Amino acid sequence: MGTHKYKYCLCFTRKFHLKEAEPPSDVRALFEEYAQGGSHMTAEQFRKFLAAPYASGDPDQADRIVERIRHQKGPIALLSRPGLTLEDFHHFLFSPELNPPLKSEVHHDMSAPLSHYFIYTGHNSYLTGNQLSSDCSDAPIIKALQRGVRVIELDIWPNSTKDDIEILHGRTLTSPVSLLRCLKSIKEYAFVASPYPVIITLEDHLTPDLQAKVAKMVTEVLGNTLYYPDTEQLKEFPSPEFLKNRIILSTKPP
Repeated sequence: MGTHKYKYCLCFTRKFHLKEAEPPSDVRALFEEYAQGGSHMTAEQFRKFLAAPYASGDPDQADRIVERIRHQKGPIALLSRPGLTLEDFHHFLFSPELNPPLKSEVHHDMSAPLSHYFIYTGHNSYLTGNQLSSDCSDAPIIKALQRGVRVIELDIWPNSTKDDIEILHGRTLTSPVSLLRCLKSIKEYAFVASPYPVIITLEDHLTPDLQAKVAKMVTEVLGNTLYYPDTEQLKEFPSPEFLKNRIILSTKPP
């Protein structure tokens, strides 16, 4: 077999099994504004973006950031046109290393009554998919709590023999999950992402006997984490600061 010598060697990169999210329209519009319609944002254009009041960046770091992103992409990127592509710009905006949050910890006053705050709320927190035929499970509840969701909604219904409680989306084909399993998961994962209170809202479709069974189940599983008001004439809830690591039960029978 003969040997061949080549003057140039071209290398190509290829991605396997990787699908990155497309930059949203607002990011695309911002890139086009500062890149002035070009396919790349130069270091100088990126510097102007960092100097904008809403960017809160350090313009002096523009060259360093551009070069760091280009080096992260590998040696082939260094041979291409200098600057940031739309994908590079999108990566920068959401990179915790290149663009860390200004405040990673809660820095607001959390001593006002609970009703004074917006609360990260889940809806039909137990559903794994659509509201008509998907499975009910504690897995979506766990994922929600890991994301920092503070309100978990549970629809409670009698089981087929009317002697126990199930969670499901009523009058649909969704498959049920037991209330006990969901309560145990809430107790375990309630405060992994945040120490602030978790609110369980119960959409109650039970008979009085089953409501009593739920009350016993809740008190046994949640124990000391369950919040009890000091008075039945509560005008306002305590503050999130006061309610740290507590679980609040909210329910109104139909």
